[in-house]
Amino acid sequence: MFTGIVTALGRIRSISGTDVRRFEIEGPWAPDTIDMGASIAHAGACLTVVEKGETGEGGWYAVEVSPETLRLTTLGDWAEGDRVNLERALKIGDELGGHLVTGHVDGVGAVLDRREEGEWLVFTVEPPENLNQFIAKKGSITVDGVSLTVNEVTRSSFDLMIIPHTAEVTTLGALQKGARVNLEVDTMARYAARLNEFSETRA
Repeated sequence: MFTGIVTALGRIRSISGTDVRRFEIEGPWAPDTIDMGASIAHAGACLTVVEKGETGEGGWYAVEVSPETLRLTTLGDWAEGDRVNLERALKIGDELGGHLVTGHVDGVGAVLDRREEGEWLVFTVEPPENLNQFIAKKGSITVDGVSLTVNEVTRSSFDLMIIPHTAEVTTLGALQKGARVNLEVDTMARYAARLNEFSETRA
């Protein structure tokens, strides 16, 4: 489990493989602080550490991504040198600063618009149609691994307001119109929709 509070920016060091893609990622953590098999969220997708090592300037670790994950997320778009939002798994007793996030991407959205309102960035995002029912005004959503509050919602899109700090310490500040983003809807919204569907079926 995660919280959607990005704790570091990593850099894609190398990419190899075709059907199963292997990514080596440079991050701020010393290799001896990362356990083999540890779960780390990458742009909202939970991946497992399979190897790690040191460089002259710090450490790196490797993850392997299945064809299904490449198909259902933006990870297949990654290129060497790209920056990526990172969050290590939640520990019992850690502060829950965002909301509970599973690290399982529900779908890929498209940035329809980017505009500035004062120092804030406002994005309009179009989610896959099957996710619309789970997105509500003032509800939570995870975008590329970042826990955010939905500002406005329509039948086919939603707006997000990004504070300057979040724009600076995550990859969201670099998003442009046309970008694709990983989305994970709020777990509570998913269960509420399922319960409502069950109640209507029994009625």
